[in-house]
Amino acid sequence: MDTIYYLIQNTLPVAIPLLLVALGGMFSERSGVINIALEGIMMFGALFGCLFVYLIQGNSMDPQLILLLGMVVAAVAGFIYSLLLSFAAVNMKADQTITGTALNMLVPAAMLLFAKMYFNSDGITTDVDFYLKGVPGLKDIPILGRMFFQNTYITVYIGLFFLLIATVIFYKTKFGLRLRACGEHPHAADSVGINVYFMRYAGVSISGILGGMGGFFYAVGVMDGNINGHTGVAGFGFLALAVMIFGQWKPIKILFAALFFAFLRTLAYSIALIPFLDALDINQTFYKMLPYLATMVVLAFTSKKSRAPKAEGIPYDKSQR
Repeated sequence: MDTIYYLIQNTLPVAIPLLLVALGGMFSERSGVINIALEGIMMFGALFGCLFVYLIQGNSMDPQLILLLGMVVAAVAGFIYSLLLSFAAVNMKADQTITGTALNMLVPAAMLLFAKMYFNSDGITTDVDFYLKGVPGLKDIPILGRMFFQNTYITVYIGLFFLLIATVIFYKTKFGLRLRACGEHPHAADSVGINVYFMRYAGVSISGILGGMGGFFYAVGVMDGNINGHTGVAGFGFLALAVMIFGQWKPIKILFAALFFAFLRTLAYSIALIPFLDALDINQTFYKMLPYLATMVVLAFTSKKSRAPKAEGIPYDKSQR
């Protein structure tokens, strides 16, 4: 039973960055812009979030408050970085895939240069302990308390809150309806007075905010508050794209897809705790490949069933009205 508790407690902090970034990708793609730059946005958010924590650490401020402030800084950083994609894809009509790839390649190099210049290292290391041993009033609930309210991070609850907000915005508001209309039928949306450019900027900006937060939450929940220019976010941005596709661009399905991939990753690092897997004496490296192998298998079997909105990625030009 202890092993089950351990797996759940360690799966959730890994799933939340995937969830947030995949939700961000969903908003962007449903507005009509393919966001391949999620990896770069994650790293950019993680860089500034960790830099903020590094600069503020050492005072008497509560660690959870520092985390919340770092989250805001990371969200703003992700938003600003995503504007580069918006400008290139929406205003300049540039190829969205190439633009996103360029943005992904820019951040690691810039991060390494910055870290070498100012810290003489490959990244930023912080000393703040964000680990939450227990949530008062909830940690003593039988079974559920130990599963979800002990030995965790506050990022788990923040991520689930944003899932709820994203679901409401996406399905229950005029904004969500207009966003989807601009992705599926931009000229029809324009004909009824919807500003397609603005909606696409909004979709990409939301993906930047959630992506920046997801990058910082990755640094907190997976890397103990650190970020490295060489390892970056370990491909979580690309994995989030797979989560988004596996979840068929729907928030709740994205949640379960994120949990699936996060569980495989957690399992790979917990083999010693599972007797029958440990007895197989298989190199741990093979288990670490599981999330990425599962990504290829899932996409191979769901690619025909999982279709993005019809006009996703198609540039919109007012002159074509």
